[in-house]
Amino acid sequence: MTEKPGDTSPPPDEPDADAPLSDDEFARGHGAMLARRARAATTLSQEAFAARYGIPAGSLRDWEQGRRAPDAAARSYLRVIARLPEDVARALTEGG
Repeated sequence: MTEKPGDTSPPPDEPDADAPLSDDEFARGHGAMLARRARAATTLSQEAFAARYGIPAGSLRDWEQGRRAPDAAARSYLRVIARLPEDVARALTEGG
């Protein structure tokens, strides 16, 4: 054991958990939260949610897992779905 007693610094091979997020990391995390919140409002599976709201299932999966961030239009769409899921679905099926 080479550590000194009371040394609380992480081992050199571990990332610093307290380091600030980059803009890209923040955007991906925020997008993941929006996607999960919208889907939770509907209680649908990823596949059913994607089909109902016209979103590619792969994109939804990437957003929810934080691999990619949704663009501005998709973020707005997810916010509307989260607040008015039935109204959005109805508007899409009525073909207005």
